[in-house]
Amino acid sequence: MKKSFYITTTLPYVNAEPHLGHALEFVRADIIARYKKMLGFDVFFNTGTDEHGQKIWNAAIKENIKIEDYINKNAQKFKDLLKELNILEDIHFIRTTESHHIAGAQKLWEIVSKNGFIYKSNYKTKYCVGCELEKTDSELVNNRCPEHPNLDIIEIEEENYFFKFSAFQKKLEDFYNNQPDFVLPESRMNEIRSFVSNGLRDFSISRLKKKMPWGVPVPGDKDHVMYVWFDALANYITTLGWPEDTTKFNKFWINGMPTQYCGQDNLRQQAAMWQAILMAAGLPNSYQIVVNGFVTGASGIKMSKTLGNTIDPIKLISHYGIDAFRYYVVHHIHPWDGSPVTYESFHEIYNANLVNGLGNLASRVLMMAEKNLLQPVEISQENLPEEWHENLSAFRIDLACDYIWKKISSLDKAINEDKAFNLVKDDIERARKLITQYVKELSVIAKMLEPILPQTSKEIEKYILINKKPAPIFLRKDIVS
Repeated sequence: MKKSFYITTTLPYVNAEPHLGHALEFVRADIIARYKKMLGFDVFFNTGTDEHGQKIWNAAIKENIKIEDYINKNAQKFKDLLKELNILEDIHFIRTTESHHIAGAQKLWEIVSKNGFIYKSNYKTKYCVGCELEKTDSELVNNRCPEHPNLDIIEIEEENYFFKFSAFQKKLEDFYNNQPDFVLPESRMNEIRSFVSNGLRDFSISRLKKKMPWGVPVPGDKDHVMYVWFDALANYITTLGWPEDTTKFNKFWINGMPTQYCGQDNLRQQAAMWQAILMAAGLPNSYQIVVNGFVTGASGIKMSKTLGNTIDPIKLISHYGIDAFRYYVVHHIHPWDGSPVTYESFHEIYNANLVNGLGNLASRVLMMAEKNLLQPVEISQENLPEEWHENLSAFRIDLACDYIWKKISSLDKAINEDKAFNLVKDDIERARKLITQYVKELSVIAKMLEPILPQTSKEIEKYILINKKPAPIFLRKDIVS
């Protein structure tokens, strides 16, 4: 029986266009899903769209269109982006407006309430619509959220339902102690430990329907809708058919090492709030949370739809190709710390590492093979380097790329030093042995690239098998405009 593995991204809001940060998270999760499949796992890969809440309600009003038309239009943009990114075709795409998800979120509410962790009380707080989170005065700068400085903080005062988050401080601390690598990287693990150890406040999990009608109805109370985070977090299990499909749930949530990618501004929600809700429902916790750093523009400010400083991933893909895009975002954007991204830096890396690096190497090796070998090289790619495995297993796709590009550089250097292209005149047998070895090493490089650059890997392997030089894999281009 195959081992199972579950991986999910967070669900992006559909209040604006997809941007580079979304694309990066999709690609990283896709690479891990492909890698696990290479190892023989049965993989369930989840993503989708978060379609309730104040931000989305406000955006639809601003555009003066029906909320249903608004979410359908924008959800399709995220589906289209997945195709553009060459994400695995068997990915599951969940929308939080689907009837099954709504019923599942309501069932989760009912269980948590029955277990005594939901109560009703008066609610007064400062609230950032951009984060969809409450804010204390200490978290604000000039009475504005530092993540969304262009949005006014709103003050909410009404009767709401609350989740007894404070009841889970000790349970969360014990959970973290028992699973010290629950959050990656370690710095984010330390951050969530500190947040929880400083004491937890119960948080509101509903809104008055007459003020904010776009949400999942609270079971048994027609005047309230669920707070968007309670609703959205439930997708990680409703996507598996919970609560009805216990077979799939057991296979992928209980036994599938459920792993969640998220941005650093999602740490509290994913690693504490969601884990406490699972505990309150008597359900197993996530296995691991992998936290992406922020992608920034040239100014060093986090890219954000709200701030309007994003880079269009479709523009880069259309100009340079999908594998060039995938390569850049996983190798040259640091997984934990994030990195600044500009069109200029993308262009430089494309030429240096893909056109002059990988592409040139594949052409050199396969040209020598076509001219001098009598038949295609028989290749075996079963035992790939341990360092490559270690890096991907630790979600360090950037270091796996480092390793691959060191192999590219090393093979290029060996070709220059051996001068096999000159040996063919004087010692054809020795030249053929060298060229055969080059092809074998290129095949290992291609195999290591399979989850990262699937199209390029397939192209190189195809031409190895027919012993032909391919057309240039990466064409030299002008900078995107």
